[in-house]
Amino acid sequence: MTEHYYSKKTKKASERKVWGASLRGREFTFFSDHAVFSKDGVDFGSRALIETFEFPPIEGDLLDVGCGYGPIGLSLAKETTTRRVVMVDVNERALELAEANAEENDVTNVEVIESDGAAAVRERSFAAVLTNPPIRAGKEVVHRIFEDAAGVLKEGGELWVVIQKKQGAPSAERKMKELFEDVRLIKKVKGYYIFKAKKV
Repeated sequence: MTEHYYSKKTKKASERKVWGASLRGREFTFFSDHAVFSKDGVDFGSRALIETFEFPPIEGDLLDVGCGYGPIGLSLAKETTTRRVVMVDVNERALELAEANAEENDVTNVEVIESDGAAAVRERSFAAVLTNPPIRAGKEVVHRIFEDAAGVLKEGGELWVVIQKKQGAPSAERKMKELFEDVRLIKKVKGYYIFKAKKV
């Protein structure tokens, strides 16, 4: 398989860069590098998901699947003192960056775990799962992330997904409706769809 941001390892030499971002009204400093998704800044889809997400009414931790260098998980963890955010990815460099970014931004209520989807956290349960899924990894991987979410969400828990219409939003919605009784399109912006699927 061609190397991309959902690959476990990269052959590209490290060349870290640093930049700032404002997310949910807070300022963050992020380290990024080659071979991670959107290395030059928080991508539009992730930013839309971050700004649209609402914490679920039920108690419990959050799971950020395909966390990359960490903008989604860290921006939400910074906002809560009562929940932990578990951040998972298969990309070893992304995980190193996520840990560095948690430390840089003084976010302590996070766990960064190497995991293909939710494979490493199947015994745990979450109030919400968030993902900007790795489209380049293929539809099978994306749909498996949705299946994993259905398995680890608590009753009343929510799966939040951002995906471009042209990159598979209609098929993603169909897959979520196979797995969840309550699937809603929360927002459409510049070709990106944000879905919320509730486990009832």
